[in-house]
Amino acid sequence: QVQLVESGGGLVQAGGSLRLSCAASGRTFSSYAMGWFRQAPGKEREFVSAISWSGVITYYADSVKGRFTISRDNAKNTVYLQMNSLKPEDTALYYCAAASSYVGVATIPHEYDYWGQGTQVTVSS
Repeated sequence: QVQLVESGGGLVQAGGSLRLSCAASGRTFSSYAMGWFRQAPGKEREFVSAISWSGVITYYADSVKGRFTISRDNAKNTVYLQMNSLKPEDTALYYCAAASSYVGVATIPHEYDYWGQGTQVTVSS
């Protein structure tokens, strides 16, 4: 069982930056592929970024490529999402998720086994 707790969300002006963190419980964090998703009001949950268990492989949605960076620190059981050049359309509830025993990166919600409660990101224009 893995518990995920996101933090770092908040209100920021367009063009600003935020760094989200996702702290995981459990001793097997390093074996999980991790991902970030977001959901805006009235919209479906969408993929943002993913990282393999080793951190070697990363993947981004086209909408955030070049602006967001995913990373992980397995010694700290934490995955990060650095978000730069934020836009109002990035406003959403951001979730981190863990996929057990996944070799590469997972981009579809049902590929993930565990989810956090989410952290709100609001970008004002």
